[in-house]
Amino acid sequence: MSKVPAALNATEEDVQLLLSAQAHLGTKNCDKSMEQYVWKRRADGIHVLNVGKTWEKLVLAARVIASIENPADICVISARPYGHRAVLKYAKFTGAQAIAGRFTPGSFTNYITRSFKEPRLIIVTDPRVDHQAIREAAYVNIPVIAFADTDASLKFVDIAIPTNNKSRHSIGLLWYLLCREVLRLKGEVPRGPTGPAGWDVLPDLFFYRDPEEIEREAQEKAAAAEEEAAAATETAAPVADDWAAGASNDAAFAAQPTDQALDWSAEPQSGDWAAEPAAATEAATEW
Repeated sequence: MSKVPAALNATEEDVQLLLSAQAHLGTKNCDKSMEQYVWKRRADGIHVLNVGKTWEKLVLAARVIASIENPADICVISARPYGHRAVLKYAKFTGAQAIAGRFTPGSFTNYITRSFKEPRLIIVTDPRVDHQAIREAAYVNIPVIAFADTDASLKFVDIAIPTNNKSRHSIGLLWYLLCREVLRLKGEVPRGPTGPAGWDVLPDLFFYRDPEEIEREAQEKAAAAEEEAAAATETAAPVADDWAAGASNDAAFAAQPTDQALDWSAEPQSGDWAAEPAAATEAATEW
């Protein structure tokens, strides 16, 4: 990257992140348009991508994105489930519009549809899965940036970022790096290592999470909270019982007897139950 400032070059940490996420591993098939990004082919047939070219295209895409004044004019799209969380987080941090899930046909061409949009730029996760969005963008002359694997076709794609878009870690990391570079170019995030000196957001935030895993973690947290509450209740219960017993005994001894309680021979205040039978006896005698 001799044509760009040295600050835009990849650091050792960035290269380690790309290698650990296996962003450099492609597929066994290779499209003709992707041959220029392939470094070599392994013995098992897997094509290995050139990490240097991946970073060059990433920086180029970030510079194009940063040149658009209104971030809402950018639309990020991912029909692949592994990219849903990534595009939503990218939209949250940069202000872009996100389409996570099925792309509604006519969103760029049919203004009658409820989801109609007129973006100036779209970014897709996989050209093969998001082909409908790319085709409609070509109809209305919208530039396209795509994360492309070795088996992807670059038809109607203006900037291709070669990477592994089959792995959830690779997809999340590339969206994270793109978001961080855009924020850096706009001056919203200082350059530096991840942490207080730079951007304190970790790549894990962009990774796909299984709903069952999230539910399992929530259940474990709820069970742990219940156990803590039960343990606290057991610890406090004996003290509370002793205090309540002592208070009730003191109240019983201090209570003064009342007249009503002492007079057991007093007649009840209710009516005379023997009156009716007596009246009935007098009536029988008269007859």
